Amino acid sequence: MTDNGVKLLATALALLPMVAVALALGKIFSEWLAGVSRNPGASEKMQQVGYLAFALTEAIALFALIVAFIILFVG
Repeated sequence: MTDNGVKLLATALALLPMVAVALALGKIFSEWLAGVSRNPGASEKMQQVGYLAFALTEAIALFALIVAFIILFVG
């Protein structure tokens, strides 16, 4: 396998956490909507927690993307 092939394979492996992030975001927002529909009075507090969970989960995706770009263009 050539150096370019190994680099592309490593980049693809570095992007695997994106699948888990997509599944986690779907779970976060489905549970958030279910919670708000059960208890509309707690919508404000649940909204803050939902946004925090979204931001932290999305940060994992951004870190994976940065690592993939570093592997692809620098390494």
